[in-house]
Amino acid sequence: MSIDWCNMSIIGTRTCMGSPMSKPLFLYKKLFVFLCAACLAIAPLFSGSRPKDATEPPPQEQAGGLVPGEPSMIGPHVIIEAPDVNPYSTNFFEVWAYLIADSEEYLDNSFPITDLGYFSAEVNTYGELVGVPNPKKLAGYPGRIHMVVACNSTSLTHFALDPDGKVRGKLIDDLVKATEDFDGLQIDFELVPKRDKDTFHSFIQELRRRLPHKILSVALPARTRTLKDDVYDYKRLSALVDKVFVMAYDEHWATSRPGPIASIDWCNNIAEHSLETIGREKLVMGLPFYGRTWGEVSLNRAFYFSGIQRTMRENGVTAADIMRKEHIPTFTYEVPSVTVTSYYDDVQSLSVRLDNYFDMGVKAVGFWCLGQEDPRIWSHLSVSQREEVTP
Repeated sequence: MSIDWCNMSIIGTRTCMGSPMSKPLFLYKKLFVFLCAACLAIAPLFSGSRPKDATEPPPQEQAGGLVPGEPSMIGPHVIIEAPDVNPYSTNFFEVWAYLIADSEEYLDNSFPITDLGYFSAEVNTYGELVGVPNPKKLAGYPGRIHMVVACNSTSLTHFALDPDGKVRGKLIDDLVKATEDFDGLQIDFELVPKRDKDTFHSFIQELRRRLPHKILSVALPARTRTLKDDVYDYKRLSALVDKVFVMAYDEHWATSRPGPIASIDWCNNIAEHSLETIGREKLVMGLPFYGRTWGEVSLNRAFYFSGIQRTMRENGVTAADIMRKEHIPTFTYEVPSVTVTSYYDDVQSLSVRLDNYFDMGVKAVGFWCLGQEDPRIWSHLSVSQREEVTP
């Protein structure tokens, strides 16, 4: 495609064939080229400010297992491998994984998954429960299925939790009714206002009373220590539920400086605090399957493992360009006027994190989310058939 810049007119700037390009137009041209380069750089990536906003996952691509002397594949492509790939194999009493509704093709019933968090029902503008996924789509899955309900607005969460309003009682009734078709219910309210700490806890307590025969769980943000007046008080909330899914990821996020989604030492600190405050029987340690990019002109994105592989191929990144920082693979590439930095998890970094959790005595782990992973991880993870998983 060619553009006749000299004959364009922009907001009153006059130019003509054979005349020098005016300064405003020249700047617009540079800006246009700059933005085009940025768009080309991020085109292969799965965009979204948060991984939970995924709406258009890439085609399913399965990776082969690690065979000594043979390259690993993802679909028809050889995986561009970070150095030092020698993953550990671990087993846990429970393995949880989130599955986004309408992405059921990413679930393989042979995966060692005991519990699925089916994501997600939501609380709408009027405080009503909407978008309950259909568990019949998971026919044949042998494990437990938990309905996940999310509320990702501070004001809406306050509105829905208010014990003096009419919305809360109706929402609880609807949650109880919807959970009849599931093995459990998980509350994923990540923006509870600080002053609503007590109303949030009483909301969970009421659900516990109304769902005596269902598995009640909460998803909580990562903590390395107990915070004063914390809405997500691990010890207090764990006393009200059957399971606590600790989201030990997003140490670095879209608007932070570049860094691992979940560095190894950071995760170890979270696990230590979680084991102390929640306990082994109720704790599910969450791990990320996704990675992120950071760069100029809004290149900050979350993406799948298969997406990062396409990005490497299309931007000339080779195995020699990848390094590990505390087991986490990272690389940098450049397009005109833009430098992009990426951190992601592969089978090696995931296995290191899992092995650490196993050694610490964690009995259950979970992942956000199916379809985003380096699929080779499933060959190095198993579910213990024993009553106890002993490090």
